[in-house]
Amino acid sequence: MNDALSKLAGRRPTDGMLALAQDIAENRQREGLPQSSVPAHVYTDPGYWQREKAAIYDRMPQILCPSALLPDPGMTVPHDATGRPLLITRDKDGIAHVFLNVCRHRGTRLVEGSEVQCTKRLVCPYHAWTYSVDGRLLALPRPDTFPDLDKEEMGLIELPSRESGGLIWFSPNRGGADFSDIEKLGEDFDALGMGEHVLFRRKTHEVAGNWKLIMDAFLESYHVTRLHAKTIGPFFKDGITSGDMIGPHSRSAVGRLEDMEAIDLTDMAQLRRVVTFAYQLLPGALIIPSPDYINVMVMMPQAHDRTLVEDFMLIPEHPTTDKARAHWEKSWALLDGGVFASEDFRAAELGQQGLESGAVAELTLGTLETGVRRYHETVEEALRTAN
Repeated sequence: MNDALSKLAGRRPTDGMLALAQDIAENRQREGLPQSSVPAHVYTDPGYWQREKAAIYDRMPQILCPSALLPDPGMTVPHDATGRPLLITRDKDGIAHVFLNVCRHRGTRLVEGSEVQCTKRLVCPYHAWTYSVDGRLLALPRPDTFPDLDKEEMGLIELPSRESGGLIWFSPNRGGADFSDIEKLGEDFDALGMGEHVLFRRKTHEVAGNWKLIMDAFLESYHVTRLHAKTIGPFFKDGITSGDMIGPHSRSAVGRLEDMEAIDLTDMAQLRRVVTFAYQLLPGALIIPSPDYINVMVMMPQAHDRTLVEDFMLIPEHPTTDKARAHWEKSWALLDGGVFASEDFRAAELGQQGLESGAVAELTLGTLETGVRRYHETVEEALRTAN
């Protein structure tokens, strides 16, 4: 909507975003990899997935959700899909926390369900030990029966986390985490205004495919006008793309069909009309800014051939009219149900089925698919570093 884009008017893209946009405007190809390949076993071998889990998903910082899921103080939401019982909260000062969703008394799950809750206190359903949303143990029944208990030492177990650029990240490594690359990404996301967006829809998909097959679709533009021929394909130029890296994370840009000649690329509102950026983050998350809204997709592998993908759609402001609601509902149906679920996720499932047959020993990648090879090299480097 024009109103949505107007909120970006005057906001300047980062230098990195501007460089990619200028590549597209001048049809300039950055030096890339030649034709290459990826071995099929990295998608089909359960043992390889276990190595990835230990080296990447059990160690590296990763996105849990957009900030917009918890917009106000006194909000909390359980999160189990990483394989850990997590509890994301926002305290009275607006600071986000990530705790283990476990009472310190007897290890009982503290909050049930998967929906956002508004509360100032977290009460264990077993013995009513009570915590604040900043993790402090506030009270317990019959404190006289715990004469040696130090309440200050019995708060919820907190994991390292960081809120940046409108995203809440956490690290499964309780010993600490390096969030430096996240701060650099946050500069781009601040330029996109992501932290000022609100949540419109949220849905979790179960995909019968390896998590990297899902990522692969967002790492190359070769498929855009083909796989998406009946949805978004007609809006894009074929193979007019550019990309770079921010630490272990990929940033790419694809040219839309609109004429770029008279566009001020330094104005974010104009830039978003002609270039679509995408961020492919390690371990497995995708940020897709469309011209007037943003999709955040978080991948949470459950096995080598099964992945949960939670899709969040962020919009500039809550709709106040039926016309606005209809516009966003149409956009949500197009991207989440049409492009992602019916095309990208389905392609990943069909790829898994084909690769499991053993018919193809390696995936052949052309020069428009070099992002796939680079991403896999990043995964391989993470495995080497962990070992």
